[in-house]
Amino acid sequence: MSTDKNNNSQKDTSKAPPSGGGGGVTGKAFDWKLLKRVMHYVKPYNTTFIISAFLTVFLAVSALGLPVLIQKTLDEHIMLNDYNGLLFMVELMIGLLLIQTIAQYYQTYLTNALGQSVIRDLRIDIFNHITKLRLKYFDRTPIGMLITRTVSDLETIADIFSEGLISIMGDMLLVVAIVIAMLLKDWKLALITLIPMPLLFASTYVFKEAIKSSFQEVRTQVAQLNTFLAEHISGISIIQNFAREHQEMRKFKAVNLKYRDANIRSNWYYSIFFPVVEILFAVCIGLLVWYGCKRILTDQQLTRISATGKQVTPGVILAFIVLLNLLFRPIRQLADKFNTLQMGMVGADRIFKVLDTDEIAVNTGKLKPSRLAGELEFKHVWFAYNDENWVLRDINFHVKPGETLALVGATGAGKSSTINILNRFYEIGKGRVSVDGNDIREYDVDYLRSQIATVIQDVFLFTDTIANNISLNNELITREQIIAAAKDVGAHEFIERLPGGYDYNVMERGATLSAGQAQLISFIRALVYDPAILVLDEATSSVDTETEILIQNAINKLMQGRTAIVIAHRLSTIQNADKIIVLDHGEIKEIGTHQELLRIDDGYYRKLYDLQFNSTGIAR
Repeated sequence: MSTDKNNNSQKDTSKAPPSGGGGGVTGKAFDWKLLKRVMHYVKPYNTTFIISAFLTVFLAVSALGLPVLIQKTLDEHIMLNDYNGLLFMVELMIGLLLIQTIAQYYQTYLTNALGQSVIRDLRIDIFNHITKLRLKYFDRTPIGMLITRTVSDLETIADIFSEGLISIMGDMLLVVAIVIAMLLKDWKLALITLIPMPLLFASTYVFKEAIKSSFQEVRTQVAQLNTFLAEHISGISIIQNFAREHQEMRKFKAVNLKYRDANIRSNWYYSIFFPVVEILFAVCIGLLVWYGCKRILTDQQLTRISATGKQVTPGVILAFIVLLNLLFRPIRQLADKFNTLQMGMVGADRIFKVLDTDEIAVNTGKLKPSRLAGELEFKHVWFAYNDENWVLRDINFHVKPGETLALVGATGAGKSSTINILNRFYEIGKGRVSVDGNDIREYDVDYLRSQIATVIQDVFLFTDTIANNISLNNELITREQIIAAAKDVGAHEFIERLPGGYDYNVMERGATLSAGQAQLISFIRALVYDPAILVLDEATSSVDTETEILIQNAINKLMQGRTAIVIAHRLSTIQNADKIIVLDHGEIKEIGTHQELLRIDDGYYRKLYDLQFNSTGIAR
């Protein structure tokens, strides 16, 4: 059931996390415990993971086959004019390339499928967790940040498998295998050729560290951008009503500029690193050609055996060139892949921080009676959003089944807070709240909330049909029940006039309906769920007189046989309440019926009543 927004001035914002949300991984040693937690989501797909790892190893090992075949082709067939042998070697190379292509296809497909499967399961878990969090968590957490966590941060985890962990394993294995192969072919030639390698590894490390901080800044600016967009698009009506388009555009340009600059910085590091790698690769090729050709030319005979006991031939030189190409390709990508892995870990760290949030109503209650009678009692209830900054102070009242209780008072008096703790959106600090004589913590949370229907002033409708907005996609609620409830409320006729009737899509937040029509939909929603306790929070505010009459009739229908709590600023709507409580700064100042409270000279209720009625000349 829906609930209202509370007095923001009372909420705890002192512990609000920054919109970007720092990742606990960046700047620290690799977090193996975090990786182990991510790998827990791989368990259902172990077969896919094992096949992907095997294909990665196969591709690394088979990559060495091509240089070997090229060397043998040049030395044993081309140099000896063996045309048939040349054709056979070409066929072998084509066959090897076809096998590698097929293996690469399945390796790429399986690693990406593995990553997408993991983030699908993680996204389900995080959304399920978010929907169970108390409202207190959302009071201090930007919605845009949660969207970033659930969407883009999760995508970085997919990269752990598609471009990170498995790919890094394959690249490192390939590098080691190539170096060993070069040393085995000719260790002197290999050492001379690999002289620039320490400089390459040093530049790769510097690039990795620089791009890491750059990526972190990009992720932070993405979260800032998402937060800004979510907030401003949601509040577009306020921006347009106050003609703030140009001012907000300036703010957006500033946020967007920071995001652009963060991306440019990361691209700047790439623009330096890749040319450095190309230069070092050219130096390696130059050393190879110089020393290799020198070895061949200085030999008195082509068949002369070198100090290593192996012959230096044109085929060896060509094989080294191919091996160098194979060596530099993964080294170019390793730094990038390490950072992809690191950013995936940063994303995982952020996501698990949300999953580890314990802002969930403790659901240890077991009570699920077939039906609540609706008896309510607050005994010495104290409540605060922030430490002991009490919003409610020593609240005591009792409502019998079927009675109507009205709460009145100035803004911030604690009216909505009373309802929120009844629904267990927040937990009380002291005292006891009971329903039918049982502490509300003894009831299953979902059951308790299903027995309390809340109709608020600011109705929230989803981008869906009217029927689905009424039933909230509850398969137990039939179309016949929806239509019957709509007729009881008096909304059936206006729904039938809409294109598609009950299948009419109300669009985002019910944008295609008037405020009064949306309010009527919320009454049908409450009625069709048949609650034992009904809460009306300013349910008749901001609607025209004709719609208010319909709504008042709907209220009368809803209240029949139910315990009701009514929050209202307009005292004319609560004069028939069985009990009226006047709240002021979280304390009960007066309690009684409408007539009893009017008889209190200089009382709070009397002042409120005179302010609303006598100032307009309306008699009591």
